[in-house]
Amino acid sequence: MMRPPLLRSSLGRLVTIFGSFSASRNKLVTQAAAVPHLFYFRKNMHYQTEERGHPHSPDYRIYFKTKEGKYISPFHDIPHQAEKEKDDGVPAKKPKQNESEVLFNMVVEVPRWSNAKMEIATKEPLNPIKQDVKKGKLRYVANIFPHKGYIWNYGAIPQTWEDPNHTDEETKCCGDNDPIDVCEIGTLVCSPGQVIQVKVLGILAMIDEGEMDWKVIAINAEDPDAMNLNNIEDVRKSRPGHLEATVDWFRKYKVPDGKPENQFGFNGQFKDKDFAVKIIKSTHEHWRALVQKQTNGAGIECINTSCCESPFNCSSEEAIGVVKSAPTFGSSHTVSPEVDKWYFV
Repeated sequence: MMRPPLLRSSLGRLVTIFGSFSASRNKLVTQAAAVPHLFYFRKNMHYQTEERGHPHSPDYRIYFKTKEGKYISPFHDIPHQAEKEKDDGVPAKKPKQNESEVLFNMVVEVPRWSNAKMEIATKEPLNPIKQDVKKGKLRYVANIFPHKGYIWNYGAIPQTWEDPNHTDEETKCCGDNDPIDVCEIGTLVCSPGQVIQVKVLGILAMIDEGEMDWKVIAINAEDPDAMNLNNIEDVRKSRPGHLEATVDWFRKYKVPDGKPENQFGFNGQFKDKDFAVKIIKSTHEHWRALVQKQTNGAGIECINTSCCESPFNCSSEEAIGVVKSAPTFGSSHTVSPEVDKWYFV
């Protein structure tokens, strides 16, 4: 694997996304930041990330760029569906295929085994990834025995939105005002800001404090197991306990913070991939209405650089101004040993 020198500019440290990092709790970003000449390249990936601020601090941000260096929003400018490419990087002719066979883009927010609750900042211009803050403190998910941090690579499908103005027909709950979440169950540990193509396998209907919070179950299309996992039943048969552990994790992860257990639609049963794709398609349509200003945005920042029909479209110069206004990249802050504490719930 080639590792040419890291490109630097006054805009901060640039990291081009590649494959996976070796993670040790939530030090993943810190470890990358500590290497002065780290440049990760992934064939056929179109996106780069630029870090601003200090990892493990409230000012830390991960901004996104195209391979040409144009700043974009990972929420609004990365397509929800992935395009297959030829070897020369040119999009291949799309074959006719069933909707459930389509690959989707996933923006990785949290690597497997890590604790820092990283998320797309839906209410900030260009929607960088940041660490969530609650009551003035950075959020880290608790280690609920026997789990360590997040038990999958966790992230979101871009150009989707769980509309808080929309009531789900089945669960009678409204959306949680975020892009739809993805649990990527592959072998590799990803990195924050990595954009991967995933194969959808099913979906879980989590209800978080009365809000609909769908969890798509998917696998990286390049994972060694991807060819053998085609639906949620394949996961159940080949990975005993994995789905049950997923429900258990989502049910209990907020309990150490003094909150009640989360509930689930469909009695906590996973729905199949056809149902999952239908939900993704629905949230994409809600997103389209959002960026076209056809619905109440509920505080969402819709600035984008590529949505032609959107009144929120901004120029490259305006996007550069947004990034330049953020603090320059600096050393990581210390993480409390409390992050490694076990909880028995």
